Amino acid sequence: MKKVSKITPLVIAMALIGGQVQAQDFDIVINEGRVMDPETGFDQVANIGIKDGKILSITKDIIEGKQSINAKGLVVAPGFIDTHSHVSNIPFGQKLHLRDGVTTPLDLEVGSYPVNAFYDRLEGKSITNYGTSVSPAGIRESIVNPDYNSRTGSLVTDLFEQHEHEHSHATLEVATFLPNKEQIEKINNKVAQEMGQGAIGVGVPVGYMSAGTTSAETISWQETAAQYGSSTYLHGRFSSQNPSTTGILGFQEMISNVGIYGGGLLIQHIHQQSLEKTPEALKMIADARKAGLKVSAEVYPYYQGATIVGADYLVPDNYGPNMGRTYKDIIEVETMKPLTKERYDELVASNPSASVIFAGISQQGMLDALVDENVHVGSDAMPLTIAATGQMAVEFDTPYEGLQGHPRAAGTHGKVLRLVREKNIMPLMTAISKMSYKPAKYLQENGVHAMENKGRIQVNKDADITIFDPATVTDNATLTDAGLPTTGIPYVLINGTVIVNDSVVLKDIYPGQAVRN
Repeated sequence: MKKVSKITPLVIAMALIGGQVQAQDFDIVINEGRVMDPETGFDQVANIGIKDGKILSITKDIIEGKQSINAKGLVVAPGFIDTHSHVSNIPFGQKLHLRDGVTTPLDLEVGSYPVNAFYDRLEGKSITNYGTSVSPAGIRESIVNPDYNSRTGSLVTDLFEQHEHEHSHATLEVATFLPNKEQIEKINNKVAQEMGQGAIGVGVPVGYMSAGTTSAETISWQETAAQYGSSTYLHGRFSSQNPSTTGILGFQEMISNVGIYGGGLLIQHIHQQSLEKTPEALKMIADARKAGLKVSAEVYPYYQGATIVGADYLVPDNYGPNMGRTYKDIIEVETMKPLTKERYDELVASNPSASVIFAGISQQGMLDALVDENVHVGSDAMPLTIAATGQMAVEFDTPYEGLQGHPRAAGTHGKVLRLVREKNIMPLMTAISKMSYKPAKYLQENGVHAMENKGRIQVNKDADITIFDPATVTDNATLTDAGLPTTGIPYVLINGTVIVNDSVVLKDIYPGQAVRN
């Protein structure tokens, strides 16, 4: 397999454009790959010519350019779009995304506040495309905790990274904060103001602040999203399969708002909230879509979740009877040991933001949800920590080995492709669609016009491209070594720039562009 290589003389390629044969200088050509476009169903061996960040030719003819990639035996797919990343603002997180084929990771569940802090920090310095929703959680934290001062715009980053945490003074007071009438009005006004800064939508992680989040807030957030032709992104109020707090009830709270006020609703990691009731939840979504509501869902290919030990849904009264689990099903990331009741109580009291991995839905339940026609793939990638130091893995040059956390940060999309090969859970084209076109189409229908040109391999679309070997692509990250990158994805292009070359993420190249409403 050839690496990307420069051709010494400038070669003029012939491209058929608008019915006329014209001389065309291609910046990059991808030759002899199996080109798969999920929107049109195109699936043929062909050559692709790229210029100025766009796909200009898809042809059977031999073409040449300034750079070339030999993709014989490889699949040439749209760059994967991840609607659920908590590491899209971290260099090492972006690096892992790229090794997993992701060209556009988006922080939509929790989002950012201030929104411009997120975008300004990444402008001209991002190796992937990037975007965020507005974070009511961050706004609420700033109201209940006047000392909160985020430099990143990300409450998740502030809580996980020790240095940023100390500087930002982030706490978890937001989890139980019950605002008064004046505070509710202030929160909702700030959400609307931040939407005006180009946020992709409104993050609704009410599952992390279920005790204090009011209906006056969730109603307003959906109404604001609708006013901007946008969407809310939901971690529902409940993670349970038993009355009176089923995950389905948490979904209904926001679906009813969509029915009244409009806008879209993406239920993120739906399988970890409705658990064994997920088939019923997915039927409800299908029925909502038939009724004309813009409701969709997302799944990651793991039955284990990752969160902080202080999460609302891990409290004993819920995690045991309502999620069907025990303390031994929760692993403390720092020690990689199962919790006991004594250790759980100790962590909640002393370090409620400690990272844990927990068992949720059954393995088969997860697989059944993954293949549903109304879901797409999102990783819920969380920050990883360096085992030797306990620090968050931030820097680009952080070694892949010796990292703790959930393997979904490194292996989500590679695992989906491996499951397609090993278990034949769905056609390859369907899997590619769930990782590229389906999220792009949902975002496009909810105010993100940049997505009209992403998630597709078509002429005049953005050259965000993931090239993988369907026979070998494999996730390698595990619960005990969470940072091992996906292999079998040798090339990734972002906006016409090769950023992964022969499975190496290139350094000091920043082709990523902002994605806004």
